[in-house]
Amino acid sequence: MSPLKLSKWFSFTASKDWFYRYSFANAGLRSISTDLGNGTVMHCWVPKSHKQSKPTLLLIHGFGANAMWQYGEHLRHFTGQFNVYVPDLIFFGRSFTSRPERTESFQASCVMKLMEAHGVPTMSLVGISYGGFVAYNMAVQFPEAVERAALCCTGVCLEEKDLKEGLLKVSDLDEAVKILLPQTPEELRRLMRFSFVKPARGIPSFFLSDFIDVSLSHVLTFIL
Repeated sequence: MSPLKLSKWFSFTASKDWFYRYSFANAGLRSISTDLGNGTVMHCWVPKSHKQSKPTLLLIHGFGANAMWQYGEHLRHFTGQFNVYVPDLIFFGRSFTSRPERTESFQASCVMKLMEAHGVPTMSLVGISYGGFVAYNMAVQFPEAVERAALCCTGVCLEEKDLKEGLLKVSDLDEAVKILLPQTPEELRRLMRFSFVKPARGIPSFFLSDFIDVSLSHVLTFIL
């Protein structure tokens, strides 16, 4: 069977998704969706048993990823010492809203409502890339709830001139969004060249198309 025909019957991305679900569950987390009201539902991986003796660590994923794909390889380093919560931000994974807001401030308020719904008053944060912007906004809006915040690869001090002078040289935000939300295998390869010191080579186009269809298509709602 040719790779093209195989891709119609078997999804590598969906298989990896299943593997991450298994690894999250095996790490002592369970998948739960919480209705925050006003047409907003947020999905999160939460501890099966929240231990009061442990501090709480909230892991916030970056743009284009979801909770599982961002932290699947790192979860085991944290679950032994923390009550770990890993949400899908709105329009990523299984979180969504019918409201028109798209700001990091709105994302931050939704995450805080989620944690309050789970009875968690204080926490430390780790935010990667776009998730770092959300974590920063949480620390600003809810200083009494955020004990510590680690921002990874997050340009919270980014200025407009940095778009033209930085590593990701673009003329405006629209061009940046096009790079961050690839719709073709070649656009995804371009994003990988920006994202990795040693990007993987020789990945078949049908695999990249599968990843776009399964993992990235829903994120388009974010910018519509």
